[in-house]
This record gives sequence, structure tokens and C-alpha cells, in this order.
Amino acid sequence: MLCLGIESTAHTLGIGIVNEKGTVLANEKSTFTTDKGGIHPSKAAQHHVLMYPFVLDRTLKAAKIQLKDVGIVAFSQGPGLGACLRTGAVAARSLASLLKVPLIGVNHCIAHIEIGKLTSGFKDPITLYVSGANTQILALASGRYRVFGETLDIGVGNFLDVIGRAMNMGFPAGPTIDKLAKKSKTYIELPYTIKGMDFAFSGIQTKVEQLVQSGKHETEDLCFSAQETVFAELTEATERAIAHINKKEILLTGGVAANSRLQEMLKIMSKERGVKFAVVPMSLAGDNGAMIAWQGILEHRAGYKMDDSRVEQNWRTDDVDVNWI
Repeated sequence: MLCLGIESTAHTLGIGIVNEKGTVLANEKSTFTTDKGGIHPSKAAQHHVLMYPFVLDRTLKAAKIQLKDVGIVAFSQGPGLGACLRTGAVAARSLASLLKVPLIGVNHCIAHIEIGKLTSGFKDPITLYVSGANTQILALASGRYRVFGETLDIGVGNFLDVIGRAMNMGFPAGPTIDKLAKKSKTYIELPYTIKGMDFAFSGIQTKVEQLVQSGKHETEDLCFSAQETVFAELTEATERAIAHINKKEILLTGGVAANSRLQEMLKIMSKERGVKFAVVPMSLAGDNGAMIAWQGILEHRAGYKMDDSRVEQNWRTDDVDVNWI
């Protein structure tokens, strides 16, 4: 059984094909970017509409299959930007209708977790899920992925994009900040806000913007200081979760999982704690269709049937009944 997954929650249109064993046959994407400024939802949605036939064609060629070989169509139903989500939903619904195959809408955040578990072999990890709009510490308990800690304001990816805009970087800014931070070891003191296993970034964001406007600091030093501060918060909160829940595995997943410094901090903490640590492969860290396809297979196996294809912009991770485990 082959599942074709369509990802369209934000800036990336991704289409992937995965078989029932979890083998990724294709994982193609096109990402809306800018040289300056952030993401505009309607422009990102227009990008997805324009690029859809090309990405679909590349996906089928990469998988070396024909469209008629697809047995399930899955799509990211939420959370995300409404215009972008609806673009993917319409495409998925049309494909499923054309092929007369099951249509499955999946939770984008859950898909990030499950693709990480598939690639790491972890069975019951604490997951630090870090992306643009979402930053959560999650663990499976009583049939759902429960949130043991999360951002109190903005996601860490959005934080990086906002301070990147202040420093005249394009979108997404995370990779540029990661690169520039490696050129500095000068730490500038920033606010540090952590409350138990929850954390906040808006105070740090405001301070960085003020420092940028002052013109008194090198961009590399600001990037280094911002990363050190927010990633220390995330590492501290994750360590508290490990101590509280007593799990033996830590999984790092989501788009910001590609950041080398965050990986390094968590790896050191995990070693000191004596727990296993894994990072989702970089090809599957950012938003992608393969993770949507794999989640579609898991839910199809569990007998999930879809009533409608309406998108859910604010669909929380802990609202999903995990009936496939």
C-alpha cells in the first residue's frame, strides 16, 4: 500500500510517497522564501497552487510509480495558516476523488513526532518538537501526546524569523542565524524566561530588536547570544521533563531540529542524564510530505475514516486520540 502525503501548513508545499513499511520512496518540496521580510499567507498559498503540478510530477518520477499506484491520500489538516492548509486540502481531496481511494487528514505536529519515532526506532520518547509556530515538550500518556511544556507566546522558529527580519535577513532566517552564530563566542546578556517546563521568547525578541536598533553590537554576537539563550531554555525544560516523567529516550524533531547548536546542547544533556538521544534526519526535519504520508498509513491501519476535509487551523497536538499505537 502506497500513501501520497501533501504538506501545506505554511511556507512549504511538500509531497511524499511512503509504503506500509515506512520506506520513503519520494519526498519532494518547494518552499516559499523571501530575500527580506517574512511570510505572507496569501502569497505562500499562491506559491503552493503554482508549484503543485511540478512538485507532484517530480514526486511520482522520484518514486518511479504512476498516480494509479497510490492507495491512500493524506494531507496536513492542521494546525497552520488557513490559506495554505486549504490549498493542500483541495489538492488532496481532488486526488482522492480521482483515484477513488481513502482520504485522511492528519495533525501536522503528530506527523513530526511519528516520522521521528520511525527513523530513530524510539518507542516511547519525550519529544522536543520545535518549529515555526509550535514549540512543545510532548510524551505519550493515556492515549494522547500530552504537552508537558510549551511556549507561552511564540514558537522558537517564529522567534528566529522575527529577529532575523530585524537584522535584514530573508525568510526563513533560522539557517542564517545558525551559520552566523558559529562565528562568535561573545555572549550578550538577554532575558531568560522559564516557568517550570514552560518557556517564553517574546522578552528575548524585544531585547534583541532593541540591541539591533542601537547599532552597538555585531550581528554574529547577537545571533550567538539569542541561540544560546533560547536553546538553554529548551534544554533545561526538556531535562526537567525527563526527570519528572522518567522516560529513557529524547527525540528532537521539527524544522528547528536542523539547528546544530540545539542538537549539541541536547546531546550533552542526554549523555549526562544517561538517556538515549536522536534527531530526526535533516531531510525530514522541516515540513515535508513524507511525514504526512507515513502518518496517513498509521491512521489508515488503525481504521480511521474521514468525515470531511475541513482544515483546523488551531488543532492542538493533545487533541488527537492516538489509536494507532
